Amino acid sequence: MTTTRAAESAIVIDAADRLATAAHTGLPCPPVIDLIDPRDIDTAYRVQTHNVTAAVDAGRRIVGRKIGLTSPAVQQQLGVDQPDFGVLFADMDCSNDARIRHARLLQPRIEAEIAFVLARDITAPITADTGPDYVDRVVASFEIVDSRIEAWNISLADTVADNASSGLYVLGDSIARIDTPDLATIEMTMTQNGTEISRGVGSDCLGSPWHALAWLANTSLSYGSPLHAGDVVLSGALGPMVPVARGATYTATITGVGDVRASFTA
Repeated sequence: MTTTRAAESAIVIDAADRLATAAHTGLPCPPVIDLIDPRDIDTAYRVQTHNVTAAVDAGRRIVGRKIGLTSPAVQQQLGVDQPDFGVLFADMDCSNDARIRHARLLQPRIEAEIAFVLARDITAPITADTGPDYVDRVVASFEIVDSRIEAWNISLADTVADNASSGLYVLGDSIARIDTPDLATIEMTMTQNGTEISRGVGSDCLGSPWHALAWLANTSLSYGSPLHAGDVVLSGALGPMVPVARGATYTATITGVGDVRASFTA
């Protein structure tokens, strides 16, 4: 059976409304793969775009992009086999928050990442070798991922539709791009209240966070949405993500880059 354009549009709207309602009410919803084939990633991105457009129309401001599912450990945790990307809004930035309200999120998990702040627009395909030419600063960061889907019961199509399971982010210490070490060899250690809970290396992120940046920039171009100067780019987890505990403080140290810290209310 052929899906008509009108029927496809209705499916996109229904899936987008389900996710938007979960975000608004704070009540996770069932997966959207009863509406979208789990292999239909293009339709899943149309769902994401529908809700991103609605958010912008409501006054939210896009400040960057994130790539998710770059770490084999995270792919295994979620049962997926390729990266995805989502949009960062200004109100997701918790870099200056002394304590992040846990209640802002539904079922949060935290992961340490390398973030990039772009120096100029990326309007043509790049590689891991040319990517550094577009970067101003390299930043130790946390992404607090979240899912509107019940119990994180997600396929790739679910997380793509759900803005790549975006939640919040925290930027920490940064260095100039020219001072950046080999990102494939950096080591990350994350603690919760002083106890180590996650560890990883730069090569766990698609071989290097530079490869992740190239994948994101080129994939974004293919969807007609290039990255711009000043954008914040979260390049993906350096190690396993862990559930966020109420009242806990998390610190990650990334060799050659610095530290990032996040505390949550009880």
